[in-house]
Amino acid sequence: MSEAEAKALVDLGRSVVERTIAGGADVAEVGVHSGSHLSVKARVGEAELVEEAGSRALGLRVMVGRRVASTYTSDLSDTGQRTLIEDALELARLSEPDEFAGPPDPSELSSESQWAELDTFDEGVSRISAEEALALALRGERAAFDFDPRITNSEGASFTRARGVSVLVTSGGFAGSDQGTYASVVINPIADDEDGKKRSGYHWSSSRHYADLEDSQAVGAEAARRTIAQLGAKKLPTQELPVVFDKDAARSILGLFAGCILGGAIWRRSSYLVDRVGTRVASELVDIVDDPLLPRAPGSRAFDGEGLLSRHNVIVEGGVLQTYLMDTYSARKLGLNSTCSASRSPAGGISTTTTNLILKANTQSRDQLIAETKHGLYVTGMMGFGFNAVTGDFSRGASGFLIQDGELSHPVSEVTISLNLDQLLQRIDAVADDLDHRTAIASPTFRVSSMTLAGA
Repeated sequence: MSEAEAKALVDLGRSVVERTIAGGADVAEVGVHSGSHLSVKARVGEAELVEEAGSRALGLRVMVGRRVASTYTSDLSDTGQRTLIEDALELARLSEPDEFAGPPDPSELSSESQWAELDTFDEGVSRISAEEALALALRGERAAFDFDPRITNSEGASFTRARGVSVLVTSGGFAGSDQGTYASVVINPIADDEDGKKRSGYHWSSSRHYADLEDSQAVGAEAARRTIAQLGAKKLPTQELPVVFDKDAARSILGLFAGCILGGAIWRRSSYLVDRVGTRVASELVDIVDDPLLPRAPGSRAFDGEGLLSRHNVIVEGGVLQTYLMDTYSARKLGLNSTCSASRSPAGGISTTTTNLILKANTQSRDQLIAETKHGLYVTGMMGFGFNAVTGDFSRGASGFLIQDGELSHPVSEVTISLNLDQLLQRIDAVADDLDHRTAIASPTFRVSSMTLAGA
C-alpha cells in the first residue's frame, strides 16, 4: 500500500473521531484496517483451493463518561460511518460505568519521530500471483513424494501470502499507520506404516519477506523426512524420565506460559502466576523477553494498540518473574503501569497481548543437548489441550523419539506427558541455541530434568 493510501485511511480515522466527539462522546478511538490475502492448496498433484480476497474494516471505541462501547463495520460509506457512530454512542450510554476505563494520558502517546523502522513490509510478497503460489505448493509436494517411495499420500501443500495496513487515530491526539506482509508454505505428506497405520508429518516456513522464505522443495523434502522418521513408532512403559522438547514443541509450552502473564488473566485471578512477580517461576537458565522491536519478526510493531511506544519487556530473568504484560486498563486494575502491550481488535476492543515472546537461546547445540541425555524422550509433537491456567497443571499426548545413550532411537507415539507447568519450567536444566523467528512465540530446544510419562 502506498503512502497516499495509508494517509487516506488516517484521514478517514480523523474524520470519524471528530464526528464521534461532536456526537457526544468524551473519548473516541478509531482503528481502520485494509488488507488482502491469497491462499492456495494442492493435493496429490492437483489444485484443490485458490482463494483471493480483500477486506476493509473500521472499528470504533467510544467513552461517554466512564461508560465504554466498541463496534465495527465493513461499510466505509458515509452512511455506514454515521450508523457506526450512532450505534456506538447508544451502546455506550446503555453500558455500566467502569471506574478503571479511560484512554492513556496524552503525554504517554508516541509520535512518528519515535517509531522504529522494523522492515515488516515487502512488496515482493504482494506480487506473488495465484499461478506462482500454486506452482510453489505443487513443487513442494512433489519433492515430498520424490523423497521416499513410502510417502504414498498427502494431506496437501499450501501457500499463503497476505498484506495489510492498520491505522489508529484517537481523540487524545494519536495518529499512526502500520504496514506488514506475510508469506508461508506448508507441506503435509502421509506414509504407510507396517501395521497399516497412516503416519502424517509436516514442515513449514514463513516470513515477512519473500526472500527469507525457505525454498518449497526443501520444505517438502524435510516434511517427508519427518514423516518417514515416524514409521515404526512404539509406546513406552509408564516411567519418570528427562524430556527434551524440540523448538516447535518448546514454543507450545512457552505459549501456555504467555497466557498466564497477561494483565487480564492476572486481575481476573485466572493464572497460577498471580502475586508471583519477584519470585522464581523457572530455572535460572531461563530468560524470557517480549520484544516488538525485532526487524522483520512476525510480532513486531512500532506502537501498541493504544498508541504507546513499543518497548522491549523482560518477563523472566534468571528464572525470576520480573513483570506481567499490561495494557492501560489492566495496569489500572492492578495499580501498576502499562508495559505498552495493548492489542486492538478489528471491532475496536482492547486487550493485552504478547508481540515477539522469546525464550532466549543458550550456547550449546541441539545435538550436544541430546548427546548429554543418557535416557529420555525427545518430543516433536503434542496433542490435546490438557492445561489448567489457574493451577498450572499440564498433561498432553506426545510423540517423538526415545533417547538412548545420547542418541535418538526409535520413534514414540501414543504416550502422555504430565507435570505442573510451574515445576516444568523450574526443572529446565539445558537450553539449546536453535532459536528462530518464524513465529511470534519462539523458543529453542530445551530439556526438563524429569516428567511423568504414561504409556503402555
